[in-house]
Amino acid sequence: MTKVTSIEAAAGPADARLSAAPAQALMAIYEAPHLEREKRQFAEYLRVDRAHAVMLAEQGILSPKAASAILSSLIEIERLGPDALPFDVARGGFVFQIEHFLAARIGEDFAGRLHTGRSRLDQGPTVRRLYKRRQLLDVFDGILSLADALASLASRHQLSVMPGYTCLQHAHPTVFGHYLLSFVAKLQDDFERLEDAYRRLDRCPLGAAGLAGTSWPIDRHRVAELLGFSDVLVNAKLAREAYYAADLIGGLSFVMATLNDLATDLHIWSSAEFGFVECADEFCGTSSIFPQKKNPTALEAVKFAAGEAVIWLSSALATFRSEGTGDVVMREVPQLDAAFKATRGSLELMTGVISSLAVHTARMEHVASNSWATATGLADEIVARTELSFRQAHHVVARLVRNALEDGISTAGVTGEMLDVACRNVHLEPVGLSDGIIRGVLEARGFVASRTSLGGTAASEVEGLAFAAREKNTALLGEQKARRAIVERASEVLSEAEAAWL
Repeated sequence: MTKVTSIEAAAGPADARLSAAPAQALMAIYEAPHLEREKRQFAEYLRVDRAHAVMLAEQGILSPKAASAILSSLIEIERLGPDALPFDVARGGFVFQIEHFLAARIGEDFAGRLHTGRSRLDQGPTVRRLYKRRQLLDVFDGILSLADALASLASRHQLSVMPGYTCLQHAHPTVFGHYLLSFVAKLQDDFERLEDAYRRLDRCPLGAAGLAGTSWPIDRHRVAELLGFSDVLVNAKLAREAYYAADLIGGLSFVMATLNDLATDLHIWSSAEFGFVECADEFCGTSSIFPQKKNPTALEAVKFAAGEAVIWLSSALATFRSEGTGDVVMREVPQLDAAFKATRGSLELMTGVISSLAVHTARMEHVASNSWATATGLADEIVARTELSFRQAHHVVARLVRNALEDGISTAGVTGEMLDVACRNVHLEPVGLSDGIIRGVLEARGFVASRTSLGGTAASEVEGLAFAAREKNTALLGEQKARRAIVERASEVLSEAEAAWL
C-alpha cells in the first residue's frame, strides 16, 4: 500500500507553491487511490521515461553524462519493481515519486532534467495509452481464441439439427453449427470494432508539454517510434484527450453483450427442460442443499459480469463532463481496468466452456422434429404449387396448426384433408396437396437442407460460412501478430538506443 504522511516528511512540488500540507482526507480519498492506479502502470511509466530521456539525449537537450545517469537509474528502478520503491503519497503522483528516487541517487540537478519538454498532461496520457494498448492486445487474443473454439465446435455440428428460436418459441429448424458460426461472426465484428478503437488509441501524445507544445527542439516522432506507437497525436491540446478510452470501453461492452447472448442461450439450453447442451464439470458448481444439481457456474459468471458492462460507456462519457476546463484527471476512465479484467476473464471462461461442451444432438433433433417449426416450409410449398400468395398460404397453415393443436395431432399425422379444411376455414379454395407432400415438407432435416439461399442452413451454405469464418480468423490473427511484433520491436529499438548513452 502507498504510505500516507504529511508533506513535511517528503520533498515535493507542493511546498514550493502551497503554504499548507495536503489534507489527510484529500490524500486518503483521492491521491492515494490515484497513485495506486498509477503503480499498476509501473512498467509503462518507466518505459515512457526511458524513451523521453533517450530522445532528449539524442536532441542534445540532455548531456551525455546526465543521460547516462538518468537512464542507469531508470533501469535500476525498473529492475527493483514497484514494491521496492518508497512511495509516499505526500510527494504527489508517479512522476514526482520517480523524480524523488532519482534525486536521491543522482542528485536533483540531473533528476530534474528528465521532465524537460513534457508535462504530466502528456506524460500520464502516454502511459495510459501504452497500458491500455497492452490490455487491449490481450483482449484481442481472447476474442480470437474463443472464435477459434466456436469454429472448431461448429465444424463438428454442421449437420446437427436443432430448433431455432425467436421470442423463445420455435421458429425454424436450424443446425447447431450454423448457430455457432453466427457467434464467430459477431466476435469478428467485435474484434474489428476494437481494432478501429486501437487505431485511435495507438497515437503518441508525449511532447505536447501540457497543451501548447514546447520551445525545446524535441522529436515527437522519435519518441513515438521508441514506444511502438503507429502515429503521433499531433495537436498538442489533444494530448490529455481520452475519448479514445470511451471508444475502448464501448467496444468492450459490445464484446460482453455478445458473450451474454451466448451464455444466456447455453444456460437455458443446459436446463433439464431443454437438455441440448451440458457444461463440463470443471465449469460447474453444486448445491449445498440439492444433491442432484449441477449448476453451469461459468455461464452465470459471464452473465453477471455482462450486467455491469451496460453502463461502462455512459459512465465513461459522464467522466468527461468537465471537458474544456477540467484537469487531466477528468480525462481518465478508471473503470477501464475493471472492464478489461472482466472482458478477458469472460472470454477465457467462455473459451473453456465451448472447448469442453457436451452437445446432445439426438435431443436437439427430437425436439426440432416434434414441433411446428417447419410450418413456413409448408406455406412455401403451397405458394409453389398453387396461385395463392405467401400471405394467403400463411393464413392457411396458421389455421392448420391451430386445428391440429386443438385436436392433439402432430406433424406426422397431418393429412391433405386437414389442410383443405384449413383452407375452407379461412375462406379459400382447397389446395389438394397429398399426405406425403405435406409430411415431407414438415420434416425437420429436409427443411434445413432446403434453405439454400446465401447464408442459410443447407449443408453447402454452412460449409461456406465455416470456410469464411476460418479465413477471417486467420486474417485477424495475422493482424494481431503484426501489432505485437511492432510493440516487441519497439522495445528492442529502445534498448538499443539506450545502450548508446550508458
